[in-house]
Amino acid sequence: MRRAWVAAGVAWLLAFSFALPAQAQKTDDERDAEIERLRQTVDRLVRRIEVLEAERSVPAASTPASPVPGSSQAMPPSAGAGVPVTAAIPPAAEPPPRPQAMSAAAPSNGPSEPMLMPVPGQSPLPAHPSFSEDELATSRVDNELAPGEDGQEGFFPVRGTSTWLRLSGYAKLDAMVDSDDAGESDQFITSTIPAGEQSGDHSFNMHARQTRFTVEARRQTDYGWLRFVLQNDFYGSGGSYGYNLRHAWGQLGNTYAGYGFSAFLDLDSGPDTLDFAGPGAVPFARLASVRQYLPLSNGNQLVFALEHAPPEITAAAGGARTTAPNLVLAARHEGSAGHMQVGAVVRQLAWRDDAASDEAMAGGLTVSGAWGAEAGNYITWGAVGGRGIATYVGDLGGIGLDAVVDDDGSLAPLDEWGGWIGYGHPWNAHWRSTVTWGRLYLERSDALAPEAFRRSDYAAANLIYAPLPSWSWGLELVYGKLQQQDGTDGDAFRLQTSLKYDFIK
Repeated sequence: MRRAWVAAGVAWLLAFSFALPAQAQKTDDERDAEIERLRQTVDRLVRRIEVLEAERSVPAASTPASPVPGSSQAMPPSAGAGVPVTAAIPPAAEPPPRPQAMSAAAPSNGPSEPMLMPVPGQSPLPAHPSFSEDELATSRVDNELAPGEDGQEGFFPVRGTSTWLRLSGYAKLDAMVDSDDAGESDQFITSTIPAGEQSGDHSFNMHARQTRFTVEARRQTDYGWLRFVLQNDFYGSGGSYGYNLRHAWGQLGNTYAGYGFSAFLDLDSGPDTLDFAGPGAVPFARLASVRQYLPLSNGNQLVFALEHAPPEITAAAGGARTTAPNLVLAARHEGSAGHMQVGAVVRQLAWRDDAASDEAMAGGLTVSGAWGAEAGNYITWGAVGGRGIATYVGDLGGIGLDAVVDDDGSLAPLDEWGGWIGYGHPWNAHWRSTVTWGRLYLERSDALAPEAFRRSDYAAANLIYAPLPSWSWGLELVYGKLQQQDGTDGDAFRLQTSLKYDFIK
């Protein structure tokens, strides 16, 4: 009864303290001081409850215990000899153990301090806001937290295990008006803009396909942090909002395996755009891979990866073959002012039809980075170039431009090169803007159709308002231009507005 009254008093005290209207007027220091006083009061009450429970469990020493029927303690052997019988008194019960702090492996029902999740190491990079939040789902050396992430927000323990789980994501609505036919209606992909004379009729579109849901799990092991990420959006096939798997990977310590962003990519160098695609020259690929991170001193690291990206080949007959995994090597330096990354990919392209077959080596390089102090102006930049790596480049992926098959049946990898730059400026704590430009080239080839890709240009400027971490709104003007192999070109403007609600922020 006493414990119930004490517990009720604690609950009333906490409820009353949070209900006081005057609390809203207090400064942070005053609130912190009051929170500390309340915690001390709760601790004293908890200790008093433990003392009362222990006293209730110990019977008085002068009170004889009742005989237990059928027990040897009911009648000692000396009773048969006429010796007076005294009922045996059992030893006093041990007081209950002191309640321990809650753990993920064995949650406690008793009062205790809320347990905070142990967290991996913090990234040394400055935190810059991103509308897409792609950097939160990418893997990192030592399973480090993404820049600006505290590692505890939204996580809860899985009962009976040492695993912590988080369900997160966001709902995003995009609405856009195109000045002319922009090709792809949901994303601004410059390689899909129709070339030649257009009607000049504008069009409107609105969708929520970028809405995504993420399941993330973390736990400590003897081999380092174990992290698992499962994420989807709705850019899949099978309807206007088909399920699309974005990530399904795990990383133990510095060993990664699964499906997600290629190690050739540098997600921290991408500009902050509302448009889902971004500049066409930015490397982009999600694929199955296994990789190993090798942390070095002074913010340096190396990455080795084997990846599965089937060749994409243009041919009159036959088809591409995958004969070996792609090899990716990357070196990266991180510091408080930014980072720089150099990546290389080597791959083997193969093709065959009923009459012939051929193979060719391909590869490329990318150099990228981001510089700028946290909460200040910053620059994101990068360049990419190679032969037969169209699969890894944003505008060229999926349209058969790794290589072409010549009239003699020989496989000819195609050269591509380009770059991008972005400038981010925070106007104040809630408003920010980014200006972006990029250009991408593909070599001229007589084996390609006249309407095949030759060059693309991309430019964007936006204004983003984020009054709270949980929701953001933005307005962006995007321009794109495509030039074909025969020199014919086409362009389009898009005005896009986006509203995003984060589940966990």
